[in-house]
Amino acid sequence: MDPLISIQPSEPAAVYRPGDRFECEYQIDAVEATEVQAVEASLLWYTEGKGEDDMGVHFFQRRTSYDAEDHDLRALHRFKTDMPRSPLSYDGLLFRIRWCVRVRVFLRRGRSLVAEQPIQLGPRLTHLNPEPAATAESTGA
Repeated sequence: MDPLISIQPSEPAAVYRPGDRFECEYQIDAVEATEVQAVEASLLWYTEGKGEDDMGVHFFQRRTSYDAEDHDLRALHRFKTDMPRSPLSYDGLLFRIRWCVRVRVFLRRGRSLVAEQPIQLGPRLTHLNPEPAATAESTGA
């Protein structure tokens, strides 16, 4: 059975604005403490769609068992950071920009597991199909 990774932003349904304080907590369950070697938490964006994929990391934190009380990385852990100015979340016809919190758990014997929680930076920008401009003929002018 794989460990369970729980990720909970303080405002899960919120639309974050540039400069907003972002707070999140995560916890790991269903695994022995001695099996977890390290945990990485990050706030990042990535692109999807046509062209090459791109990714940028805004916040990154790596913890090992030496960093945790009682050497147990499974306990609830919180982090916070200020949201950047860009890039804003975007849903276009050809590509998308997505933001997420990612938690990666490194286990003994070389295995790792990843969990992601999507978030939104700025109002969701979309590519709108503009309606044809009205012409003098169509308006009766």
